[in-house]
Formats: sequence, C-alpha cells, structure tokens
Amino acid sequence: MRIPFELAETVAAVVDEGTLDAAARRLRITPSAVSQRIKVLEEQLGRVVLVRSKPARATEAGVAIVRLARQAALLEHDTVAALGADADEGARTTVPLAVNADSLGTWFLAPLARLSQRHPVVFDLHRDDQDFTAGLLESGTVMGAVTSRATPVAGCRVSTLGAMRYEAVATPEFAARWVPDGATPDALSAAPVVDFDRRDDLQNEWLQAMGVMGRPPRHFVPASNDFATAVRLGLGWALLPTFQSEDPLARGELVRLGGPPVDVPLHWQQWNLRSPLLDAIADEIVAEGRRVLSPT
Repeated sequence: MRIPFELAETVAAVVDEGTLDAAARRLRITPSAVSQRIKVLEEQLGRVVLVRSKPARATEAGVAIVRLARQAALLEHDTVAALGADADEGARTTVPLAVNADSLGTWFLAPLARLSQRHPVVFDLHRDDQDFTAGLLESGTVMGAVTSRATPVAGCRVSTLGAMRYEAVATPEFAARWVPDGATPDALSAAPVVDFDRRDDLQNEWLQAMGVMGRPPRHFVPASNDFATAVRLGLGWALLPTFQSEDPLARGELVRLGGPPVDVPLHWQQWNLRSPLLDAIADEIVAEGRRVLSPT
C-alpha cells in the first residue's frame, strides 16, 4: 500500500489546525477538498483516521499518518537543502516541539531564535508538564521534547540537558506574616501556596519533605511568568526556578524560606531520524540546556 503525501499532509493539517475549515485555509484548498481527501484516505486504509470533534483529533491510525506526514516534510526539507535548491518563496518547514512551562519561560526560546535565523523553519510549541511531554512524542504530535523522562521513547533518542533548580521563596512581608519563626510544618500547613496547575506536584513534594502532611490553601496560576509574578506580589509562596528568583532575591524583593532546593533533571528526546535539520535543532537546544542548567 502506498499513501499519497498530500493525503497524509491533509490529515496532519486538520490535527494541527483543529478544524477542516482551518486546514483548508492553511493548505489553500476548499473545505470540501479537505473532506474528500480524508475520505479517500480512509477508504484506502479501511480505517477512520480522524475523530470529527472540536477540535478534530487523530485516531490511532491517524496518529501514524500524522507521524508519516511530519517525517516526509522533514525529509523533503533536508533533500532540498542537500541539493542546494531554494525552497518555495516564503515556504518554511513546521517543526512541532514540546516543552515544559518553566523552560519555555526562561531559556528555551533563545536557541530557537538562533535556529530560525539560519534555517527556513517555524516552530509549533506545545506546552505541558515535563512529566507529560514524552507522551506527545509517543503520539507523533511533536518531533522533539524537553522531558523529565530519561528512558528513550520508542523510536527516539535522548540527550541529557541538566537540572532545573527550584527554591522555596516568598516576599519578606509574606514570610513575616505566615512563617515568622521559620518554615515549620505548622506554619507551612497554613501558609497559602501558589501552584501552576492541578498536575503541579513540586510544591507538594517539598512540603512532604518538610514534614507537612496536610494540604495548605493554594492559588492556581497556569503561566510561568505570571506564576513568578504572583509570588513576587505576595499572593503565596512557591518553588521558583533560580532563573526567575535570583534577581529578586538579590534585590531583597524575595527571601528564601529554607529547606532543600529541588533539582528536576531534564532531557531532550527527538525522533531517531537521520535529519540534518532535526540534528541542528537538537545540537542548539542541548548546547543551551547544558550551558544554563545545573549539572546532573
């Protein structure tokens, strides 16, 4: 069986854009043409590739098709570059990547900016907790990911980046009010805490290490920079990356609550393809991670 590239590309476009209409605009064809291409592919495969929900999502068969489309686009880019030919005017290869919020808010964009100056590429970033980004690799949604998972995802290779170090901090005013005698279990059990979202266990793990068994009141602020701002405004205490806390600490705007710092090891995983573009992306990201993160 042969799968025409334009059919696979159409499925990927629908998954990326969420609807047939949006995919049609991206592909510069009509929505009916998008629908017809998907129908032809499903008849050819004998399987459904898309769940027509809002947003549309790939079935198990569709995940394989999306992965094929992304690999084909990557190989097309590399072939054009190897031939020394110019890509279509304005054409850029889309590379989907997954990254955790704290890396995205601190060090991750700098290497992407350098890459975009040297290669005709645009990045489609998917933000998720570092414990869950590997799942986006497994599903074929992304080609590479910053992840806490050291074991390679099937079909991927892994490189160590370093560790992101976190420290428990708060404003001096907050500390004076809620932990005047230090970060004791009793004080911490009552002091409001800031969590990123309901999958953020970093503060809970630190609290357990400090002997706190209960669950203090908490705010949820699901954006890395806004999360740090909430702490600097005195909304609560939290574990902040040293990238975000070192300057406010030096200025006296924040104070350390004590207790052990938390190091979260990070790794770079990407599809195990022989691709000069994907290798260039990995080299830049891995070099930046090893430069700015703590050694593991």
